[in-house]
Amino acid sequence: MEKKVIFFEVQGGNDKGPDGYRKDTMPMVHALQQRGQDAEVIFFDVAKKQEILDYVKENAIAYVSRINPGNLKDESAYFSMLRQLCEEGIIGMPHPDAMIGYGAKDALVKLTDTSLVPSDTYAYYTIEEFKKTFPKSLMHGIRVLKQNRGSTGEGIWRVQLMDELAQDATEVPLTAKIKCTEAKDNHVEYFELATFMDFCEQYIVGDNGMLVDMQFLPRIKEGEIRLFMLHDKPINVVHKKPADSEDAFSATLFSGANYRYDKPEDWKDLVNTFLSQLPDVMQRLGGYDLPLIWTADFILDTDELGNDRYVLGEMNCSCVGFTSELELAHNVADEIISKINEIILKAI
Repeated sequence: MEKKVIFFEVQGGNDKGPDGYRKDTMPMVHALQQRGQDAEVIFFDVAKKQEILDYVKENAIAYVSRINPGNLKDESAYFSMLRQLCEEGIIGMPHPDAMIGYGAKDALVKLTDTSLVPSDTYAYYTIEEFKKTFPKSLMHGIRVLKQNRGSTGEGIWRVQLMDELAQDATEVPLTAKIKCTEAKDNHVEYFELATFMDFCEQYIVGDNGMLVDMQFLPRIKEGEIRLFMLHDKPINVVHKKPADSEDAFSATLFSGANYRYDKPEDWKDLVNTFLSQLPDVMQRLGGYDLPLIWTADFILDTDELGNDRYVLGEMNCSCVGFTSELELAHNVADEIISKINEIILKAI
């Protein structure tokens, strides 16, 4: 019996089409079937976890996860099932720990001693740590705080001081007035620093809570550059230019950003720099195989010599969508088959 490629989805969520599937899932299934590789979709249900586990172990050669963890009632149960499948020899696309390692915002902190991420990038896992360190980091210029949960810019804040500090200041006083702009829709709010830090506690408490703190790069106004990757292959580049208004810095469509689709050849310097560092990135993020479909977002900066450099701002791999470019389903199908064949050959 030919083994299948199983695509995992979950019912519900705002990422589904009228048929109940993600709009980019069935194109991948059909592309695999056209190439002679059997494939099907299974909706994960925690109540049927054992039944699903047994079926996939028996019938699948590989799985592809197409679930936004935010749509799961029990994320840990899903990841636990995926780990069991990987331990049983099912090819994970991706392995659940790669999903966590590449997708969590604190991946950036693990890369601060590479040229991809500035050294003054911090992660706060406790409220105490946040309140102790953030007033010091804000001393050195405009900062961006990013929560680990949420999407489309929710809980990502640009924070800047309203007034100059005293010359002998060693940290920003708790009473300092700050201007905060949220990436979700570029709206502005004004706080005292102490009040804002109290407000941010919501991002640290609870499962997977944390805040990442990094310097604001003003060249974001020129656009964020997203590499769309299949394993180690850049397939296309999305240039995401924020809306042309004074406070806009968000590169999401929801916030009014303008998207342009380029070829990897149009961004040779960025692509070559990133690909040359991928082995190091993989090692620092746990040593897992690269995810099947993932993205790396970069912001332009200027180095000490006045040359362009690219700063990694975020990676996503839990469920990267390509609904506006469904023809990429054929690239994905080819990559899945190539990966399966590569692993089968290694096992011989």
